[in-house]
Amino acid sequence: MTDIQRIGVQKRWSDVVIHRGTAYFVEIPDDPTLGLEDQIRQVFSQVESRLAGFGSDMTKLLQVMVYLPEPEDFGTFNELWDAWLPEGHAPSRACVHCPLAAKGYRLELVLTAAV
Repeated sequence: MTDIQRIGVQKRWSDVVIHRGTAYFVEIPDDPTLGLEDQIRQVFSQVESRLAGFGSDMTKLLQVMVYLPEPEDFGTFNELWDAWLPEGHAPSRACVHCPLAAKGYRLELVLTAAV
């Protein structure tokens, strides 16, 4: 069996789990008091930092699950996503409208990336 590496282990979750060259992680805004665009930009920045932290980058994103509590945020999210994502490296992606666990958060991303 291949070793499983866990980074940032908490009681209920790990910040990143790496297994067989694939990393699994979740990002929510560090500051849920920000407006929508700033929360999106903050999460994108956090994703880039997280990827760099385990030796990966944006071109190695495999899948992203996007959770938005407000359906009207979809257009703004897509506009910023299109500007952020490197051309030719789009991961598979789904976008789900659902309430999030804590108030104030305008998005949550569940990501899978090659290491």
